Amino acid sequence: MLTLINTNLMKPPIAPVGLDYIASAAQNAGIKTEVLDLCRCDNPDKAIEDYFSTHNPLLVGLSFRNIDDCFWPSAQWFVPKLKEIVTKIKKLTLAPVVVGGVGFSIFPKQIVEFTASDFGIHGDGEQAIIDLYNQLRNNKNFAEVAGLVWRRDGKTIANKPAWPKKLSLPTSRAAIDNKWYFANGGQIGIETKRGCPRDCIYCADPVAKGSASRLRPPAEVADEIENLLSQGINCLHICDPEFNIPYSHAFAVCEEIVRRGIGKKIRWYTYLSIVPFDDALASIMKKAGCAGIDFTTDSANETMLKIYRQPYTRSDIEKAVQLCRKNGITVMLDLLIGGPGETPETAADSINFLKAVNPDCVGSGVGVRIYPHTAMEKLVCNESAKGGLETNPNIKRKYAGPVDFFQPTFYISSLLGPNPARLVRDLIAADKRFFAPALEEDFAAHATDHNYNDNTELADAIRSGARGAYWDILRKLKT
Repeated sequence: MLTLINTNLMKPPIAPVGLDYIASAAQNAGIKTEVLDLCRCDNPDKAIEDYFSTHNPLLVGLSFRNIDDCFWPSAQWFVPKLKEIVTKIKKLTLAPVVVGGVGFSIFPKQIVEFTASDFGIHGDGEQAIIDLYNQLRNNKNFAEVAGLVWRRDGKTIANKPAWPKKLSLPTSRAAIDNKWYFANGGQIGIETKRGCPRDCIYCADPVAKGSASRLRPPAEVADEIENLLSQGINCLHICDPEFNIPYSHAFAVCEEIVRRGIGKKIRWYTYLSIVPFDDALASIMKKAGCAGIDFTTDSANETMLKIYRQPYTRSDIEKAVQLCRKNGITVMLDLLIGGPGETPETAADSINFLKAVNPDCVGSGVGVRIYPHTAMEKLVCNESAKGGLETNPNIKRKYAGPVDFFQPTFYISSLLGPNPARLVRDLIAADKRFFAPALEEDFAAHATDHNYNDNTELADAIRSGARGAYWDILRKLKT
């Protein structure tokens, strides 16, 4: 038997879509599979004890979605809690423990070693966990399992990531209680592809999912949506890093949804790059049920856009907002303030331009999370070559000792002055369209920013019936 455990305890609860896919894939392969969902448990520790008092699986798989909350100044790190869960499980069962998920795949070897897990899966877990399960039953030739992180002779070995070129995922969505997540989380996620070919300096998606877009057949995506609709779920979030890359696939997915006549039955939200985006795509997205778009904007200052390696201009940003307005799609622009070279002048330029462009809302996060194997990591290390990372004035963190990108570590340009969040809030000037960044002295209060982790205002709204992307719910609460 295979036991899969959802370790994500964030509230509002987010349905573990990856775990849903993996459990269904294992079941389809003839493996008896059970899911223990800790997010739904009032006492996760007791739930683990109770489960393993009556179950003896061959393999225990843990899904690990978020390495941290990726927000400064909260900087909450979730790996120590994962270690606690692994330690507890290993005291209750002799079954080996394998960890996987997007968060895990950013730091695969580090997490296996830190948590003392037996295995990890870097990349897609659907086929990899089946292969691992079969190897445990038979030859134990772990070198043949794509994406596997494992130990041999005291060394941690990492096989090539599991990024199959052809992506096909189960569509039943029956392995977890999606109805419960919809009632308490306000939306359910789906994927139309994995991987991202863009080279934004800060992004870890290519590290976790690969640097090539691996596309699901549009008919498969539509099948999955119909199965969720049959469960009473009509508000979705497309979890792709950028839905419109490639453009042709996004268009084809929307065409299939429209062809089946389900676009009027659903509302969905997604992330988009500013380009490519035109009237034809905006129109077909609206017909397919798109209610809102969160654009990866980063900046509206031309210099900062080049630094972030974004392939668009200010005029492209303005055009994207206009197209959303024309087609009746709610639009959010997400700023990433504080990157290399950011000054009060560049921040003001971005904020003032977006005020004039007039989106429905703007995220104004301060601080760039530094991930390994990204251009951002290389840039920071080059900056710190002489004095060391510990003396770099642009690095912000809440832990002691040497700088360790495994823990939440952020880049905030020192050119912004001693209180960047205050500077940004002053530039916003109480404009209600903006989610103002939290000040370090009161970062626990999330009423004005859009950090979703433990956001009680958001959770209360969902319990009262709000549905949709979290930024859209919070936007409506402010008006």
